[in-house]
Amino acid sequence: MGGPEDKVLVHRSGSLARLTLNRPRAINALDLDMIRAASAALDAWEHDTDLDIVLLDGAGERGLCAGGDVRGLYERTVAGDAEASAVFFREEYALNARIAEYPKPFVAFADGITMGGGIGLAGHARFRVVTERSKLAMPETRIGFTPDVGGTWLLAHAPGRLGEYLGLTGQTMDASDAIYAGFADYFVPTDSLDGLRDALETRADPSGPAELVLLFDETPERSRLAAAREWIDDAFAADTVHEIVERLRGRPEEEASRTADLLEELSPTGLAVTLAAVRRARELPSLRAALAQEYGLVMWFATTQPDLAEGIRAQVIDKDRSPRWKPATLAELPTDAAASALSFTPTVPLWS
Repeated sequence: MGGPEDKVLVHRSGSLARLTLNRPRAINALDLDMIRAASAALDAWEHDTDLDIVLLDGAGERGLCAGGDVRGLYERTVAGDAEASAVFFREEYALNARIAEYPKPFVAFADGITMGGGIGLAGHARFRVVTERSKLAMPETRIGFTPDVGGTWLLAHAPGRLGEYLGLTGQTMDASDAIYAGFADYFVPTDSLDGLRDALETRADPSGPAELVLLFDETPERSRLAAAREWIDDAFAADTVHEIVERLRGRPEEEASRTADLLEELSPTGLAVTLAAVRRARELPSLRAALAQEYGLVMWFATTQPDLAEGIRAQVIDKDRSPRWKPATLAELPTDAAASALSFTPTVPLWS
């Protein structure tokens, strides 16, 4: 059991083990200490026969987890500390895979903001719960980066071309969208979360986590993504980002035009690499394979590309929202940029 100052609270009550991310002022953004604390708890619980279910949630009302600590990533990138970045990503991705493969039922409450690194935790749980407050996204292209933490695996298995759309634009999903896109499983109103926690702890009849969650599960409204599939699937099936933008410009939907405007504001390098990564992830055999691909990509960005530091500077550090991408336009982007990223080999491999 951790104290209130701990960044991860480790609880156990009856047969329920509970991890609570506890940096509410930072919307529970992940740092290396938190990753290690969560990993240590899962190690301790795995063979504890008194514990049957693991629950992940977040302190505060703003969200489960806003993502990884991008300020820390910025500092490491600017300082050229590739080793520290590699350590962070290796340990984070190991935790993502561990959650997906955990032998005990793993329940995640993706209540409120759940983005980036938060998706890496909640998105791979066996039982993924969203609420009317949920806002899920993989917004990495907004900082000149690419989706990771197994995000490309989830994006690659979304219906139609939603993976390309969500990965390139970083658009936010509500509960209905998240369930439709395969990022969540159940819709439980916020007011019912305490009741669900109690049920998971007391293991009332029925006692299985799936049956217990279904007691509180409600039917969300129809997903806006489902309604937009026609123009999304048409435009995002194009071979290149440039062609995607052209198809969006040719569509009659106002949202398609706005999406084209957005893509032209984002890092051309980040977009091209993300498009290739999502499509290649469709051909990969497992989450671990996707994480290994992502590890190579993030280290390529962190060690060879200026756009990552520039994107974080513009969005988080200086907050001027005016990144100066290099190259600045899709037309200037080398045709082999994505291939170069996908062929990058980190000094230290992800899986030893």
